[in-house]
Amino acid sequence: MSGRAQLMWDEAVTGYDFGPGHPMDPVRLALTRRLVDAFGLDREVEVVAAKAAGESTLRLVHRQDYIGAVKAASADPASADQSYGLGTMDDPAFAGMHEVSSLIAGQSVGAAEAVWRGEALHAVNFAGGLHHAMPGGASGFCIYNDASLAIARLLELGAERVAYVDVDVHHGDGVQAAFWEDPRVLTISLHEHPRTLFPQTGWPEETGAESAEGSAVNVALPAGTGDAGWLRAFHAIVPELIADFRPQVLVTQHGADTHFEDPLAHLAVSLDAQRAVQVACHDLAHEYADGRWVALGGGGYAVVDVVPRSWTHLVAIAAGRAVEPEAMIPEGWRQEVFAKTRQLAPARMTDGRWPVAWSRWDEGYDPADRLDQAVLATRRAAFPLRGLLA
Repeated sequence: MSGRAQLMWDEAVTGYDFGPGHPMDPVRLALTRRLVDAFGLDREVEVVAAKAAGESTLRLVHRQDYIGAVKAASADPASADQSYGLGTMDDPAFAGMHEVSSLIAGQSVGAAEAVWRGEALHAVNFAGGLHHAMPGGASGFCIYNDASLAIARLLELGAERVAYVDVDVHHGDGVQAAFWEDPRVLTISLHEHPRTLFPQTGWPEETGAESAEGSAVNVALPAGTGDAGWLRAFHAIVPELIADFRPQVLVTQHGADTHFEDPLAHLAVSLDAQRAVQVACHDLAHEYADGRWVALGGGGYAVVDVVPRSWTHLVAIAAGRAVEPEAMIPEGWRQEVFAKTRQLAPARMTDGRWPVAWSRWDEGYDPADRLDQAVLATRRAAFPLRGLLA
């Protein structure tokens, strides 16, 4: 197996553009790619542009009628069929929508193929992680569900156990839905509580269909959860499940919208805690999945201050050349940020909270604490279904 990481990238993915004023500004992708280069990480990874996902691949997850609706809206945005979630405020139709959505999906599928075939140990597609798209509809800024398609391709290639860990602030509902009845896929999502955030799903009681009980695990975090609580919840849930399931591949989604600066959500997580979870996912892949790791982007709407730094850390960790949190950001990138956005760029790769402190679950919990209540609800709902102690 090649030890080198792949970075999936085609400049055309920046055409995933819902228009002026939409939170999903593609400048976040362009700035991330430039920051990766500014740190010289493009020389540490193999940069690969995979082909767009074709119809037969898209059909691994999406219904034929929905694919047809996306194609029609892509050719004539004014004709978008809102019954498929297209042409809405969240998912405005735009010319070429099918092509660029297929291209992003193709990068994640290509990442999965490379890791499964041993062409790369790790593969990153930070343009991916579009986890809300459903088999028959667009949702939450997501047209095609590249994460689900990558997992479905792994199953098609012969994988028998794939674990998916989603740390976006929003519930990974589309991936959960795609594999709700499939015990070969373990989906774990840590997200802000559905009472306070879209898509209003991801309750602890959502544990998978009767044929796959315990294959879906949801941690609904109270609004305001910060670094210590977020890391405590992650480590109280994820490692034990991964150790039990022993996936052949670990697929992770790293939406940066848990950050305290994100305008669309209410968690209070720092860049430093996001980096700590990226490191933890990398280590879990090595401990339990022979190092096979597919890492995706996701949400994140602080497009200058947060997203590029978070995902550059992700690429660096995958490349085996982690960028130190205290590292200064190259001046050339900061100048490019100002030229593109008229915003001042951050100066360092940290929010000043490294190393992040958190307390272990096995050292005891407080039944009156809202974060501990959330963790306990998840453990009680899901762990016994997998033969684990709550």
